[in-house]
Amino acid sequence: MRLLIIVVLAYLLYRVLKRFIVTRQKMHMSSNMGAVDEMVQDPFCKTYIPLRSAQRKIIQGQEYFFCSKECADRFEKEMKPDRKA
Repeated sequence: MRLLIIVVLAYLLYRVLKRFIVTRQKMHMSSNMGAVDEMVQDPFCKTYIPLRSAQRKIIQGQEYFFCSKECADRFEKEMKPDRKA
């Protein structure tokens, strides 16, 4: 009977420790993932900006990322004469 009680207690201790370790790993991973964001370079002013806050514009079938609408407009104006020549 003692052996059965020891086995049950050991199993319960194992489950508690396993849950504690898994929870800590998940917390560690989620805290690191929140700070990471892909950086993209504005093709006009060469500034790096986070992808999630970049202005997206498709020019002549290709997607570009800009830091502002002004950079996007200037880039598009400079692209048009180059493509016609």
